[in-house]
Amino acid sequence: MRRSLIFVAAALSLAGCNTVQNAAGTPTTYNDPGALGPVKGVGIESQDVVGMTDQMIRDMLAEPRLANAQLAPNVIIDAEYFANESTSRINKNTITDRLRVGLNRAAQGRMNFVGRHYAGMVTSERKIKRAGIADKGSLPEALAQKGGDYRLGGRITSLDSWDPKSGMMSRFTQIVFEMVDLETGEIVWTGLYDFSKSGQDAVIYR
Repeated sequence: MRRSLIFVAAALSLAGCNTVQNAAGTPTTYNDPGALGPVKGVGIESQDVVGMTDQMIRDMLAEPRLANAQLAPNVIIDAEYFANESTSRINKNTITDRLRVGLNRAAQGRMNFVGRHYAGMVTSERKIKRAGIADKGSLPEALAQKGGDYRLGGRITSLDSWDPKSGMMSRFTQIVFEMVDLETGEIVWTGLYDFSKSGQDAVIYR
């Protein structure tokens, strides 16, 4: 009996020292941002951003006042006047940054791109140059920062419907892009991208 008790105690002691190994989770994989990913929801996802920006780049390059003007216009493409009024959570810069980069590459000098979101940086550098704290650099001195001829505006809106019995949700999303004349307010180009999605499982967007 005594030997049996010692054996049981030893076994319990060894069991307490063992480490439980959790089952391996799903390994991280790279996905094509332009294709439907493994996590699917009714909001704006990577394939939507890629699709809409590629389409807008093609459309803007087909507008003569933007891409075929005798003098290349100065354009501002950022998220300052691009509003998200939809129920989708999205960083607007994800859309406008990709649009600006893609358009800059494709325009090949037919447009000049003004970084208005860098105005503070440029102002600071100009001040220390003018004050003699830094030298003038290699570029010729400009009287002022470059002004914009056209600037991106637009909005994201959505319409949701939900079936409480099945838990099924549907969302129609509409994204409007517009280039506005910064002297007259005229809309010289406009583009529309929309889609509708339905799903039952909740997906959290961050």
